[in-house]
Amino acid sequence: MNQALQLGFRTIINLSSFAEFPRNLGIGRLAPLRGKVMGSKGRSISNSSSIAGQNFERKLKETVDNDNPISNSPLLKDIKDDPGKIEAMTVQQLRTALRTAGISSKGLKRELVCALQSYLAEEMDGESSLLAEKLDPSDSDKKISMMMETKSVENQVQGINSISKVFKIQISGKTVKQLQIKGKTVDFDAKIVATEQKKTACCSGRKTSLTKRKRPLEVDCKDVSAENGVTPVNQSEPWTILAHKKPQKEWIAYNPRTMRRMPPTVNTNFVKILSWNVNGLRALLKLEGFSALELAKRENFDILCLQETKLQEKDVESIKQSLIEGYDNSFWTCSNAKLGYSGTAIISRIKPLSVRYGLGISDHDSEGRVVTAEFNSFYLLSVYVPNSGDGLRRLTYRTTEWDPSLSNYIKELEKSKPVILTGDLNCAHEEIDIYNPAGNRRSAGFTIEERQSFGTNFLSRGFVDTFRKQHPGVVGYTYWGYRHGGRKTNKGWRLDYFLVSEAIADAVHDSYILPDVVGSDHCPIGLVLKL
Repeated sequence: MNQALQLGFRTIINLSSFAEFPRNLGIGRLAPLRGKVMGSKGRSISNSSSIAGQNFERKLKETVDNDNPISNSPLLKDIKDDPGKIEAMTVQQLRTALRTAGISSKGLKRELVCALQSYLAEEMDGESSLLAEKLDPSDSDKKISMMMETKSVENQVQGINSISKVFKIQISGKTVKQLQIKGKTVDFDAKIVATEQKKTACCSGRKTSLTKRKRPLEVDCKDVSAENGVTPVNQSEPWTILAHKKPQKEWIAYNPRTMRRMPPTVNTNFVKILSWNVNGLRALLKLEGFSALELAKRENFDILCLQETKLQEKDVESIKQSLIEGYDNSFWTCSNAKLGYSGTAIISRIKPLSVRYGLGISDHDSEGRVVTAEFNSFYLLSVYVPNSGDGLRRLTYRTTEWDPSLSNYIKELEKSKPVILTGDLNCAHEEIDIYNPAGNRRSAGFTIEERQSFGTNFLSRGFVDTFRKQHPGVVGYTYWGYRHGGRKTNKGWRLDYFLVSEAIADAVHDSYILPDVVGSDHCPIGLVLKL
């Protein structure tokens, strides 16, 4: 079955590299490099290229009225003498000329200009080649010639220092874009493409060529990278791809299959804790394909902390009745201020010594955001930190009231035994913790105020980010927004944490992420602590 392919390439010419161009490219003529590059926001058009309006309209009308092919019209001769006139044509004039030539007249002005330039180039040269234009007289003794051949993409890029090519290939009903940079190929999601045409961008004298391909172009996909912030895609395990707008050289993607540590030896006492923002527990349990039993069997956790359960008090008893056998100890807190909102829980097969709810401050305890369970050797908190909200309406409350209150609460607990704080803390602390840091400077969860508060109230007060301690240069996300399908391309945030007291930081055997577990816009995170 024929697969449709759309090929476009964009060339940025470096004059210093022309000497390195292969000689077998042939001889042609290069567009003048005077003025700004066509296609940029600003353009420089010389006065000698301007068109006398009435004369141009008359010639254009003559072309149409006489039903002459454009290649034989006075208008074409005018354009041959001064190709700059194409840029000065109005959209209507361009469309009229293209229709006369039997070429599609749909698209924006830049596309119309490209199409007309390509057609004229073919008329003049008899085959696909660059549009011939006059060189600047001042550079007449420095004429540079070349011809871009579409038969070999590789020949086009030799000797050019900065070039990129984008391929869209329809594969098994899904299309993957591939960006090739300096010999490396990367994949990333794209819309399904079904076209028999190849369009080549036309800027600064480049052409637009419309040709049919009988078979897809072979593309080397062995060398995959994430240069220039482009996100390649592993359809089955997208989290294994380094997805970041500005990745550092030493950064790598988190892969649980290779980075999770083996369980401690059988003679070692340890506890295994999972934490998950489920974004609505009842909806998760009804989700087709999700099995809490399978998750429990696979991970064999001792304690499960939940956030954003969205339960009401009346729902708790029925949920308790449906818990997996063996997890007989569960503790729930729900929002009273807004029903079906927020909510946290701790579910455990180890019976805690004591349980408390909230921070003990009425202003913070009406939304069901904190459950604390005391065990023999530590306190465990399941916490859902308030989101700063749309328009950052709760940013001040979050950073000046909630965070300091939570910090003081856990420091008070720490006086008697170490603390494990886990949950959705609604903050991507560092740039490595978010796919697009520059684009989210004023987004809830990545404002400078929230990040500074995270450092001041937790890290600077002796609590350790266990994942970052174990994986200092690893990009691992725990949240992907539904709106833009970020999970498919691993464009996410790390908002979920296990923070522990310094006293037990070295006892952490493993701190990990489970990106393959779906059912929420967050995924579970895990901690293995030696006792």
